[in-house]
Amino acid sequence: MATFKVEGGHELKGEITPQGAKNEVLQILCAVLLTPEKVTISNIPNIIDVNKLISILGDMGVKVNQLDAHTYTFQADEINIDYLSSEAFKEDGKKLRGSIMIVGPLLARFGKGYIPKPGGDKIGRRRLDTHFEGFINLGAKFRYNKEEHFYGVECDRLQGADMLLDEASVTGTANIVMAAVLAEGVTTVYNAACEPYLQQLCKMLNRMGAKISGVGSNLLTIEGVDSLGGTEHRVLPDMIEIGSWIGMAAMTRSELTIKDVSWKDLGQIPRVFRKLGIQLEKRGDDIFIPKQDSYEIENYIDGSLLTVADAPWPGFTPDLLSIVLVIATQAKGTVLIHQKMFESRLFFVDKLIDMGAKVILCDPHRATVVGMDHEHSLKATTMTSPDIRAGVSLLIAALSAKGISTIHNVEQIDRGYQNIVERLQAVGAKIERID
Repeated sequence: MATFKVEGGHELKGEITPQGAKNEVLQILCAVLLTPEKVTISNIPNIIDVNKLISILGDMGVKVNQLDAHTYTFQADEINIDYLSSEAFKEDGKKLRGSIMIVGPLLARFGKGYIPKPGGDKIGRRRLDTHFEGFINLGAKFRYNKEEHFYGVECDRLQGADMLLDEASVTGTANIVMAAVLAEGVTTVYNAACEPYLQQLCKMLNRMGAKISGVGSNLLTIEGVDSLGGTEHRVLPDMIEIGSWIGMAAMTRSELTIKDVSWKDLGQIPRVFRKLGIQLEKRGDDIFIPKQDSYEIENYIDGSLLTVADAPWPGFTPDLLSIVLVIATQAKGTVLIHQKMFESRLFFVDKLIDMGAKVILCDPHRATVVGMDHEHSLKATTMTSPDIRAGVSLLIAALSAKGISTIHNVEQIDRGYQNIVERLQAVGAKIERID
């Protein structure tokens, strides 16, 4: 188990470039299974979760060729379906939640798809009903082995169907879309997720020969085709990492430039940070964050306290609420954080309270943060990273705190952020990794 040793209280300065989006690339990688032709993907981040999925694809028979640090080609022309029944797959597949998205492509192209109960962050219940109800609507037969926690769907040829999703699940929508593109007839998916990464998947599939309309809306229409071809695709910058760097600049009272952020795909993110009092300047496709000694949380126009809550796109992403909560600890003013989608994601605030933050955990979904306006610094401490986003939030807190903090279980952070130590050191952070 690795550990970060962080000396906080230092000002950062310079430029930082976001990695490719983790939540997009996991979908895109699964889509290579839909064609026997070569698919080239660039801007792939070098992080644990992505590397695990690439390894699973290779074990399945996909020909993987790395062209440079962040560009790969994939060719799924000799897939070993028997691998899905192997003990190795049952062990590897459950380590990664993104592995669930191989089921739709495999079902569509080969008539069967299996997956062990996938892992991922322990942030509350993350059910798979939306995925499998979608496959059943397309004509698949579902089975579940309770003893091994092993899911399976089978069908000779999927049939297009009309469906209303019970939740706007991003991975559920992606899985259903990837299954429907090779189904016979027309599929309509209402209450579909419509975030930029899902749009990227649909645009890629259309370049491969799929017929998907309504991209960017919550109503997708998919006209099934017989086969798909190869393509090239570039992954968007990671909006969650962009939000993390904004928070880091604010907490350390630093001047940072975040390069090539794809402003048009950031949605509510700049607006929410500005409501917290953080100054952001759009410079071309970059974000410039000037040094601020203080930032003040806006109230609503009637004077009531601001609430920052997550919601399906185009609402504010739940992955950044942990970052917002940490930023608020040193803001001027008070804010209510409402984490609607996951009931265990706010439990890391105990660590912030230990550091001197004024946070009231109202219930598993809500926390009230009383900002200290940098009048009292957070205190250095020893802590453990519970998941990717909380781990980075604690790292941001440690960078702002006076003294030396220790963060254990940083493999959780490695799952979502590539080379984070070296990249932070490049902008002046005092951080080292101890393996």
